[in-house]
Amino acid sequence: MTESNYIVDILVLLAAAIIAVPLFQRLGFGSVLGYLFAGAIVGPWGLGYIDQVDEIQHIAEFGVVFLLFVIAIELKPERLWDMRRMVFGLGTLQVLLTGLAITAIAMQFGLTAGTAIIIGFGLALSSTAFGLQILTERGEINTGHGKAAFSILLLQDLAVVPLLTLVSLLAARTPLLEGIEFAILEAALAIVGVFLIGRFLLTPILNLVARSRTAEVFTASAVFAVLGTAWLMEEVGLSLALGAFLAGLMMADSHYRHQLVADIEPFRGILLGLFFMSVGMSVDFGLLGQQGMLIVGLVAGLLLIKSSINWILCRFMGVSAPDATRASLLLSQSGEFGFVIFGLAAITGILHKDLFNMLTLIVAVSMVATPLMVSLGEYINRLLAPGEANHDVSTEHLNLADTHVIIAGFGRIGQRIAKILEAAQVPYIAIESNADRVLEGRKDGFSVFYGNANRVDVLKAAGAGQASVVVCTLDQPVASVRLVRILRQHYPNIAIHARGRDRQHCDQLLKAGATMAISETLEASLQIGGETLKAMGVFEENSSRIIESFRQEYYE
Repeated sequence: MTESNYIVDILVLLAAAIIAVPLFQRLGFGSVLGYLFAGAIVGPWGLGYIDQVDEIQHIAEFGVVFLLFVIAIELKPERLWDMRRMVFGLGTLQVLLTGLAITAIAMQFGLTAGTAIIIGFGLALSSTAFGLQILTERGEINTGHGKAAFSILLLQDLAVVPLLTLVSLLAARTPLLEGIEFAILEAALAIVGVFLIGRFLLTPILNLVARSRTAEVFTASAVFAVLGTAWLMEEVGLSLALGAFLAGLMMADSHYRHQLVADIEPFRGILLGLFFMSVGMSVDFGLLGQQGMLIVGLVAGLLLIKSSINWILCRFMGVSAPDATRASLLLSQSGEFGFVIFGLAAITGILHKDLFNMLTLIVAVSMVATPLMVSLGEYINRLLAPGEANHDVSTEHLNLADTHVIIAGFGRIGQRIAKILEAAQVPYIAIESNADRVLEGRKDGFSVFYGNANRVDVLKAAGAGQASVVVCTLDQPVASVRLVRILRQHYPNIAIHARGRDRQHCDQLLKAGATMAISETLEASLQIGGETLKAMGVFEENSSRIIESFRQEYYE
């Protein structure tokens, strides 16, 4: 392929994403489905603008790598240790039981035991990219169903190494126990080595780079650390994504963590979008047209089996019914590691070409169905348990004959607003989906409760029908716009004061129905500008007039 063709491909991908993603977000379907649609349209089975799907998938895989790094750097090792019961208990049970169930079904179709095992455990793995992206986009990574889903996905990443080893051993007809034991030992030594390097060498190296005061070199160091760890893990048979996750854990306690996230975030966003588009391109509509009913039936059966087993296991591990429903449907698809396992099995001769093509199509179609399964989970919870909500919101301490304020999000901004309201003796309720923040806020005497503010039942429990104002301080742009839209739909007369990141975000909030949207970047710049004018000897009256004129012009 010529260089000009590469440029054309890049332009086509960017144009498709620019058109499809905002459109699907405006329609309420989310960005993931937009990327999938864009990929299907420009791919070989759509308009045919791009046919080198394999090459794009190799590059797009790094989107998953950077996603795992960003999530891990926000998850300290101590907190991961606290989740060990869910990770090694729920995650292990999910992989084993789902893999064995699908294996048994595959053998009923006349497949050999070795082929059925590869199919069973390959389909048992869910999509880390889809699951975590949807949780992150919705701000639900720290909710009950988010933690359950994350635990299962993390264990599945750990399970990739024995599964890939299993494929090689079945192809070579080597004793299974001997080969797997060696692979696990090698992987364990590599993980220990990575943690030692990270603990004793990484921070000193970043110190040296930071002192050079060269931003691009620091960014290069961050990318090198992530990709280097990912490559090392892949060399010992583990996944690139797991290596990036370990790199994030190593840097979770570093005082450079915020800068590292800021440097990695652009790579993550672009490449992860490319990954979703590559999945859309990989849907073989030719095979789907020839055997459409069979493919649809197999995908439906796969989604049903996985979601049922996941739901039972989540309930067994003490996860609430609403959270179990959301987590099980979120992880009902097969994932990107299925492509890797089935690809290796095809190369080694375990899977025939026709069977390999059908399996990859099943995986791709199941991934495409993920956003719809997530919506189905929300609908089922509303239908079966309209009064049951995943929250502990209570209005018992309020006199609902009077009006009150609801604060959605209890980060630093939400806490400051709560202090201001308390000082003025204005009653309020704060809603926060991060359980740790709720516990800390309760200890400090704040009226903060656990719940997802984007859910109507939570808003109702918080007394939204009697509230005068809802203050939206959520730091996720998509989640905040969704909240404003929900509030305006169900409570048309309520005043909505929203926090925006910048002018563009404020415009989105106002179009969604916010009464007012305050740009945090503008207010910070106005405060600093005003203090700078005072320091330069400008009279306070003049400086206040100048700042206020800028504020009015901006918001007008």
